[in-house]
Amino acid sequence: MAKPKTRYVCQACGSISHRWQGQCADCGEWNTLAEEAPKTVFSAKHDLSSGGRAIAFEPLDAPGRPLKRRSTGLAEFDRALGGGLVPGSAILMGGDPGIGKSTLLLQAAARVALAGGDTVYISGEEAAGQVRLRADRLGLASAPIRLAAATSVRDILTTLGGMDPPALLVIDSIQTMHSDQIEGAPGTVSQVRGCAFELIRYAKESGVALVLVGHVTKDGSIAGPRVLEHMVDVVMSFEGERSHQYRILRSLKNRFGPVDEIGVFAMAGQGLEEVGNPSMLFLSGREGAIPGSAVFPAMEGTRPVLVEVQALIVRLASGATPRRAVVGWDSGRLAMLLAVLEARCGLNFSSAEVYLNVAGGYRLADPAADLAVAAALISALGDRPLPADAVWFGEVSLAGEVRPVAHASLRQREAAKLGFGSAHGPAGGGNGEKGMRYAPVALLPNLVDHILSEA
Repeated sequence: MAKPKTRYVCQACGSISHRWQGQCADCGEWNTLAEEAPKTVFSAKHDLSSGGRAIAFEPLDAPGRPLKRRSTGLAEFDRALGGGLVPGSAILMGGDPGIGKSTLLLQAAARVALAGGDTVYISGEEAAGQVRLRADRLGLASAPIRLAAATSVRDILTTLGGMDPPALLVIDSIQTMHSDQIEGAPGTVSQVRGCAFELIRYAKESGVALVLVGHVTKDGSIAGPRVLEHMVDVVMSFEGERSHQYRILRSLKNRFGPVDEIGVFAMAGQGLEEVGNPSMLFLSGREGAIPGSAVFPAMEGTRPVLVEVQALIVRLASGATPRRAVVGWDSGRLAMLLAVLEARCGLNFSSAEVYLNVAGGYRLADPAADLAVAAALISALGDRPLPADAVWFGEVSLAGEVRPVAHASLRQREAAKLGFGSAHGPAGGGNGEKGMRYAPVALLPNLVDHILSEA
């Protein structure tokens, strides 16, 4: 028998190295390599072609009992899931500390339990008494939830195996779970991977909807091995700024529904409240026509959301270094758009500080925001307010062309519902939406002429 070899596992990406080094060669993180117990290596080649159990194959059209989704009792949560909880599914939810993950899941678990579904909530971070305090503050103390504080996966699975499978199982969090069959402290790559595998296997075999809470790293990605996101069926991110009351539950991966679907919540004294019309939330407090303000109809999954884009231009004295500050949008895309406005439209931003903000702490990733940002920048530069009842959408190319974007009709329909009367976008994007006037913009210089020529 060969001598066992020591190996080091990166706690950020899970890559394996046979010697310690300060920086992981795969992900580039520093001081993340941790020694893992050596495994016995046999000189004989393993033969896996025999000795196993034969599996049965089925055709795709084999009759079976259809899986019926179960509502969480929160319409916004169901929307992000694609219609509710699927039996036997594994859901991974990540988010910054204190953003409200445990509060949201406790509210959902309580509503499932009150609707007649057996619910198990296992906390590895808090004592049972602490969870009861939160439930009492949320007015959920009477909900028939089976509550436990445990971190041993063996104990959890033994307990669940001796009872009827619940409808919903919440594990808060997967980084606190520990298996005595795996070497390493809770939260290490091997522990997270092994514990998640056992819990997911139980959910698949018993038809339990499993929700795993995951910690996040400083860059916002879920901590632990990347394989964890491949193992689960749904990956969700709970986002928001602590200084703002809104929270967004975003679906990053979903085997049973659309990706990038969102549910919007507002943090209140009695917990998280659903926001049925998020556009009103992000446009609240908006006054009349102000220079540098443009409204953009963003698309989040299948839901249009209207947000306000704000720009401020400050002229500097000669020789001063201008500053570029962006909140809620990609700074690289802003630099590209400023370069296009200077090269194609003849506008001068090189001697001015540029500040861009998406109101409400919202984060934009939709490329259709280019035209709204450009309109806000031109309005701020010329000190010309944009029409208060107008929305702007379209992708801007490096040649200064305004290119078509998806879901133009949905964007205009949502704007019309909120009282907006006109839309500016790429040529061919108008569909005669009732109550909406559509003004096509083919080139960015046309937009400059339109905004700066208005009295």
